[in-house]
Amino acid sequence: MSNSVNPADIHKTMLDQQKSEHRRRLILNLVLLALLMVAPMVMYPVFLMKILCFALFAVAFNLLLGFTGLLSFGHAAFLASGAYTTGYLLTTFSGLSTELGIIAGTLVATLLGLGFALVAIRRQGIYFAMITLALSQLVFFFFVQSSFTGGEDGLHGIPRGQFLGLIDLNDNLNMYYFVLAVFLAGYLLVQRIVDSPYGQVLKAIKQNEPRAISLGYNVNRYKIIAFVISAGLAGLAGSMKTVVFQLASLNDAHWHMSGEVILMTLLGGTGTLLGPVVGAAFVVNLEYQLSQGPLADWVDAILGTIFVLTVLMFQSGIVGQVQKFMKKNIG
Repeated sequence: MSNSVNPADIHKTMLDQQKSEHRRRLILNLVLLALLMVAPMVMYPVFLMKILCFALFAVAFNLLLGFTGLLSFGHAAFLASGAYTTGYLLTTFSGLSTELGIIAGTLVATLLGLGFALVAIRRQGIYFAMITLALSQLVFFFFVQSSFTGGEDGLHGIPRGQFLGLIDLNDNLNMYYFVLAVFLAGYLLVQRIVDSPYGQVLKAIKQNEPRAISLGYNVNRYKIIAFVISAGLAGLAGSMKTVVFQLASLNDAHWHMSGEVILMTLLGGTGTLLGPVVGAAFVVNLEYQLSQGPLADWVDAILGTIFVLTVLMFQSGIVGQVQKFMKKNIG
């Protein structure tokens, strides 16, 4: 005699699991927030701000790769477009507030992302990746040739200004908490998107796109929206980075930067919310440590080796491996 399964019990179990997962995530977020709040007391604030800017960049990229399944080799274009737009406006128009300059840079990157998406989104796999790379290179050469970018010299001496005309951002501590607030807003936005019904559709597209199409979803529209949001957040990261370092350069637009954000995301763990943050912190810190020692000329080679090892041996990334370990041993 077989035991009957009560659908209500299954539904209740699923709800309990979701509540437990949300509770664990909330606790983890609060612990990380507390650590980030006190971090500038023990570490150099500018270095921490660099990590936060690249963490936001990686979180934006992960929305596309980790949750939608789209590999873009052109995300440096959005980082750079936000950086150059904000840098140019703040340098040229002395009366422009810092927050408006950052918003303008984010909007330009968002519009550029829409243009990229409309061209590339109908292709898949390596074809999609190569189209984004080609478009990114066009943007790179535009920045090289344009006079407003300063060419190979870049933009220097970009003023930090004041936030809302009240808080002096030239103070590193004030600037750090401003960057932290922007990072948290971007991180929580991605978290909300991933947990929303829209985010569930993105995951379905990544897992089985033909099935999502058969269910009646306009897959291309969902992917375009995801691409645009990702581009806008990448532009926001570039704008913040420019204000922090008071500099916008061609390094932000180079294809190497697109490869670096891929490494950060893969190393931390694609498809996880915290993975890109961990990956960005690891890569930025590793680059700094290597550049200070005898291996300074081997930074790219070492990062390339780490990339290969991650793809071959640790496909889940740091956070993914930790999650697997916890599920296996803790439950």
